[in-house]
Amino acid sequence: MSNQLFDAINYLEKEKGIDKDILLEALEAALISAYKKNFKSATNVRVAVSESEGTMKVYSRKTVVEEVEDTQEEISIEEAQDIDPNYELDDVIEVEITPKDFGRIAAQAAKQVVTQRVREAERGVIFSEYADREEDVMTGIIQRKDSRFIYVNLGKIEAKLADTEQIPTEKYDIHDRIKVFVTKVENTSKGPQIYISRSHPGLLKRLFEMEVPEIYEGIVEIKSISREAGDRSKISVYAPDPEIDPVGSCVGQKGQRVQAIVNELNGEKIDIVEWSEDPVVYVSNALSPSKVIDVLVNEEEKSTTVIVPDYQLSLAIGKRGQNARLAAKLTGWKIDIKSETVAKEEGLLAEEESTYLDENFFE
Repeated sequence: MSNQLFDAINYLEKEKGIDKDILLEALEAALISAYKKNFKSATNVRVAVSESEGTMKVYSRKTVVEEVEDTQEEISIEEAQDIDPNYELDDVIEVEITPKDFGRIAAQAAKQVVTQRVREAERGVIFSEYADREEDVMTGIIQRKDSRFIYVNLGKIEAKLADTEQIPTEKYDIHDRIKVFVTKVENTSKGPQIYISRSHPGLLKRLFEMEVPEIYEGIVEIKSISREAGDRSKISVYAPDPEIDPVGSCVGQKGQRVQAIVNELNGEKIDIVEWSEDPVVYVSNALSPSKVIDVLVNEEEKSTTVIVPDYQLSLAIGKRGQNARLAAKLTGWKIDIKSETVAKEEGLLAEEESTYLDENFFE
């Protein structure tokens, strides 16, 4: 049995990446526990596992005394010196007490240890592999659903897609293949747990990195994302090189790049705007597709009053205030939108100030 055990240990080290020394150390501890349990002994014992000799031996550790009171814990000076004349009082001597049927006990203990360590090692490998994928996009297949989660097979592990991380407008069916954003990887007592999302802004960011080479290569930067998953998103982009058109790069020829992302998100509308350090320009851009006449900035309160043409007011605010809400979240500025007529009545806009702040204005 011993040779088979050591062959198995060597195999596990080679194939599963489990350190042989860790396995042997765990095996020794398990054998001590098994010996004490099977032989109802509280004796201080040591198990010596020798790979070179192919043996497993049990030794009782006894203290050398003048007069023995406990035969399990003590040995007389005479008996000790029969073993080795150099032993003295209070020395600790090891006496082999390997039972005849210890091989059977060892086999059971070894099986438990190996099974446990293999499970732990496999969990460790899976955790290491998926921990590196945190904040990344992965493709999985929906395996099952319950009232709390949709379980997505990511290859070696099942990930959890919570109800709050799903896109409200999407329907999820068993065996569907979907792209998900890995939000968190945890190593728990039950093994690695992976949490994923379809509604996280990070999914949008990663999809743009995958579709737009200029973003992946760092030529174009994603500055900010605001998202109401399944309905509409805004993303601001910037290119340090003035020769590069960051918005055009993201849209792609005939809109192919952004359309691929829209398709992946099942029709979610995406507004791509150019980032600017000037809040007047940035807020105006962020309210796209609405035209803007003027932006009044309050630096102290980090708020803006945006004046738009009367006929563009509902477009600027958006359905249920969505366009203004996403623009505010995208820019980090509070946005109060007023029509041109109201702005003039309140003295915020002079009669002659009706020029739209379009792209040519900012050049």
